[in-house]
Amino acid sequence: MRVEKRLSRALTAGPRAVYEDLWTVARDPLPRGRHLGRLPHIHTIVLVILLGMLNANEAEHGRYGPDSEIGFLIVALQSAAVAVAMVRPVPAWWFSTGLLFASALVGEGSFDHNRLWPWNVAGIALHSLVLLLLALRIRPQSAAVALAVTVLTGMADTALATQDHNLAVTRGSMVFVAAVVTGAARRSGRLAKDRLAEQEVLTAEERARRTLLEERNRIARELHDVVAHHMSVISIQAQVAPHLVTDPPQELRENLAGIRQNAVEALAELRRVLGVLRSEDALADGVRHAPQPTLDRLDELLGNVRSAGLAVTSSVTGEPRPLPPGVELSAFRIVQEALSNAMRHAPGASVRVETAYGARRITVRVVNSAPDGPAPRSPGAGHGVLGMRERAAMLGGDLVVGPTPDGGYEVTAVLPCDLSGLPEFPAPSDLAEDAR
Repeated sequence: MRVEKRLSRALTAGPRAVYEDLWTVARDPLPRGRHLGRLPHIHTIVLVILLGMLNANEAEHGRYGPDSEIGFLIVALQSAAVAVAMVRPVPAWWFSTGLLFASALVGEGSFDHNRLWPWNVAGIALHSLVLLLLALRIRPQSAAVALAVTVLTGMADTALATQDHNLAVTRGSMVFVAAVVTGAARRSGRLAKDRLAEQEVLTAEERARRTLLEERNRIARELHDVVAHHMSVISIQAQVAPHLVTDPPQELRENLAGIRQNAVEALAELRRVLGVLRSEDALADGVRHAPQPTLDRLDELLGNVRSAGLAVTSSVTGEPRPLPPGVELSAFRIVQEALSNAMRHAPGASVRVETAYGARRITVRVVNSAPDGPAPRSPGAGHGVLGMRERAAMLGGDLVVGPTPDGGYEVTAVLPCDLSGLPEFPAPSDLAEDAR
């Protein structure tokens, strides 16, 4: 039953599509060439002028006779039909087909057996251009119907003829078939390229979303140890606090026991949720107990980078002090990622790392000079800037990245040190800004 319904729909959809394509006066301009711009349009106009001159010459020397005003009008309108087909292909095709039919009837009286009849060479060429322009814009099945109508028009001309005729219909039909096939093939190729471009855009957006989720998972895994440490401290302090007070009240004991119980349950839930994220990363199991880095290890990071061949200098402004663990971790990771980007994308450049401690915020700035030469092609799609932006947004901070006037690159992150009142998680960052 379903097969019958599908077959019925297919049989119904075919004629409806042909009707929609061939029974309309809608404007459908010829698309511009991707590389040649308007050049194909100019070529078409020049070709129409040349064919029109040839058609007029044939009309004057025997097809319609030198005094046939109707014949010369048909010649002019056949050239005009091609120009109209560049904007409104369907009405132009109907008009050109009617002109083909009329040209055969008008020119029959002056028929010369040495010439093609019922169609002449220039008329066949002009109508072939109309069919080509039509096939570029409509579906292949509709173009095939238009071709069939054109051939039937020629057969009707020969059937109404009062004298012998030659093989103009057969030869013209071969040219028309070639025009329709060429147009349909070009249209299919253009649609395939458009679909491929759309698919590439969708793929890029999906890759950006996946990268965003991967970066957030990575950040969550790294912050797990920080949060777990604080929850463990709360639990231990709540357990030890009653022993630091002589004869503590029962209410205090109950409150501290409740705090400890809530901390233990929250820690268990946190580990359960983060365990799902860790299970997706095989490398996470090997580093799950490693301490998360802080700004105290920044000199160690710079030393490792220098040993890799990158010229790095550093400076510290303000009085260094302990910061919230999440801020320290994010600042360290931003500097680490910026240095990695400089090593990958700016070979031979010198890098400067600046750290400024303010009263309410910390600013880290990594700027590299112009590279000595072109950077090697980076495999895959990078997402370093996306990760840095997510880390800054998570804390309510700001990240600014971009080229410097001297041809280098700069990464500046401003992170607040007071995290009270911070929302649970920021909105997704702009996926259009890709990593370096």
